[in-house]
Amino acid sequence: MTTVGPGRQRRRPPSAAGSGRLRLLPPFLKGKPSISIHFLLGGSLRSPEISLEEKKPKRNPQMKIIPVPCLEDNYAYLIVDESTKKAVAVDPVEPEKVLKAASEVGAYVDCVLTTHHHWDHAGGNEKMRLQVPGIKVFGGSLDNVKGCTDQVENGTKLSLGRDIEILCLHTPCHTKGHISYYVTSKEGGDPAVFTGDTLFIAGCGRFFEGTAEQMYQSLIVTLGSLPKSTRVYCGHEYTVKNLKFMLTLEPENEMMKQKLEWSEKQREANQPTVPSTIGDEFEINTFMRVDLPEIQGKCSAKSPVEALSEVRKIKDNWKGGNEVYCRAML
Repeated sequence: MTTVGPGRQRRRPPSAAGSGRLRLLPPFLKGKPSISIHFLLGGSLRSPEISLEEKKPKRNPQMKIIPVPCLEDNYAYLIVDESTKKAVAVDPVEPEKVLKAASEVGAYVDCVLTTHHHWDHAGGNEKMRLQVPGIKVFGGSLDNVKGCTDQVENGTKLSLGRDIEILCLHTPCHTKGHISYYVTSKEGGDPAVFTGDTLFIAGCGRFFEGTAEQMYQSLIVTLGSLPKSTRVYCGHEYTVKNLKFMLTLEPENEMMKQKLEWSEKQREANQPTVPSTIGDEFEINTFMRVDLPEIQGKCSAKSPVEALSEVRKIKDNWKGGNEVYCRAML
């Protein structure tokens, strides 16, 4: 595992059709012409080519991603470089389960990536260090990550084995130092991003340590600028509940209905609903659709950030079916 220091930020010019506000482009976009940028300065964003019909993602046989269910609804993940059998563990809150999953595919855990400091994500780090002596545990420099040995910042680059590259993206709001990990392979195939509690399928994390403006930057500017085909691996299995809420705001959204029906079948079969894709989230996640005038209208909002704030407030008070939610959720 190797590291490279963070990059620099640059500014996006205001859109003639938008509000004229300047938004910071994430530094990982520099020199990345393959990454499409969504210009979301007050204009409408549509992705008519995105469909929830079964698609064949461009898988890379050299990069395997294994979800590992933990606790009640958490996901840890293994990212395996098949050519070397080295693996990265993402948020291994229950180390025994993660190490067992690695053993079952003949891999060994080379390091840990921690998205943020909450116990249900970082709580297994110290035990992992005991079970794998000398292992590196990465975490955000602005978060007090338990068991962290190496701090990362926005733009820090890591590598796994011969083929896999990992880019650290600062996605603050849920916690001030939250890091999402964007993973690509030299052999091609669809990239992946591990979003912790910033972006869920059809949802986002609560604003515990940040503002609506920060969440907008994290969701729409940083994560939303990744290729639409990027697979989204989030920190919790909240999809069914999230979609039920989203449909109270957008009852006419057919893609939400399709995704909910599919997700319910997945859960009935005890199967995960991850991954989603960035492209799909722009269609089924109201938090990522706040640039649309119709969404702002539903919230009586005058800007995307104001709409995001209003949707969050409504979600925080939503009791859908009187279920009890954990503190990270929604």
